[in-house]
Amino acid sequence: MSTLRKKARITSVVAGIGIVAVLAAGCSRGGDSGGSSDGPVEASPGITDTSITLGITTPLSGATAGPGTCTVAGITAWFGAKNAEGGVEFGDGVTREVIIDALDDAYDPQKALANFQQLEGSAFLMTSGLGTPTNRAYREAAIADEVPQVLIQTGDPIFSNEEESPWQLGFVPIYQNEGAAFGELLASSGEDHKVAILAQNDDYGEGYVEGFKEAIEGADNIEIVDELTYEATDTDVNAQLTELAATDADVFFNAMSITPLVISSLLKTQELGWLPSWFLPSNTSSPGAILTPGNAVAFPGIYTVAFAQSASSPTFADSEEGAAFLSNLAEYADYPDVPAFPHCVWSYQIGATLEQVFAKMTEPTREDFMEQLRTISDFTAPLMLEGASINTTEDGQPAISGVTVQKYNGAGYATAETFG
Repeated sequence: MSTLRKKARITSVVAGIGIVAVLAAGCSRGGDSGGSSDGPVEASPGITDTSITLGITTPLSGATAGPGTCTVAGITAWFGAKNAEGGVEFGDGVTREVIIDALDDAYDPQKALANFQQLEGSAFLMTSGLGTPTNRAYREAAIADEVPQVLIQTGDPIFSNEEESPWQLGFVPIYQNEGAAFGELLASSGEDHKVAILAQNDDYGEGYVEGFKEAIEGADNIEIVDELTYEATDTDVNAQLTELAATDADVFFNAMSITPLVISSLLKTQELGWLPSWFLPSNTSSPGAILTPGNAVAFPGIYTVAFAQSASSPTFADSEEGAAFLSNLAEYADYPDVPAFPHCVWSYQIGATLEQVFAKMTEPTREDFMEQLRTISDFTAPLMLEGASINTTEDGQPAISGVTVQKYNGAGYATAETFG
């Protein structure tokens, strides 16, 4: 029997999302803070002998609601299935049910901070939430209050620097790694290329460009002919695209995080008659949600990077892991459709990684959780691409650091061994 119900605390009702809500009563382990030093350890907020609550602040409405919804759906599906089997066994010998408490921040940093402040007293940790500005909004508060903010969906390297962020750890590859992977592929092509760059005017865009530039440094076949920025709040980038089109660059490096802007940019460049090969970040390169409405087949190549299998792949559902993922997503997250965004798979993998950490915890404390979190090595989470794995032991790197460059084939992606 399913042990799930909707949580009334969700601030927005988003189609296709169910939140794990097994509310199990139970006393905290060692809840009496006056216990002796050799007695039971006092449990941190959000964990009891029967349950653990995970907090998420993420965009469930607005322009980034598509991927934001996925950041909850995947982890809900993972732990929904585990709860239905009886719960998750922790390293202290206790089996607990997992509660997901997700709040909508609409990709607004102020709302993200308010959500964290609402959740920190009842959630054991914060996880999976999407966005650099939103995760940064409560990072310092999480450090001050010693609340884990881990396996979050931002490639900002600050979250994986243990000295700067002792209570944090990113999940997805840092932006520099993604940009560098494409730069290396392009530089190794042996052909001359002119590159035009458009990047989001924040740490997100800067990270991608930094990695790309470092990878092509010294490559005499690559010339950056123009470089522009845009604000995440912009409703269009037509002026920038018009200027970049005039360069006649054959490669467009577009470090853009806003889904509607990517679609409109694909269409605008076609209108301008500029048809370069594109690079798009992993989080805004969905075949179904972005490339199809943007008529991406008009371009000679659309490149991105990946570490996880794509649910939109024609063969995805044929595999045992793919079929289980889709079944769990439908049953436990009320998400019956094949997800268009990779974030659903990513948050499913986050759930699997958290379970690995829980299995190592011998004390119900945030301190022990953080200690065990940094011991995961060579863990192959479900739905990872061949060669990819989880490693949380390298300071300065998130849980996943390696990526594979892929090229759009009109339906999905295939590994790009060479550029062109």
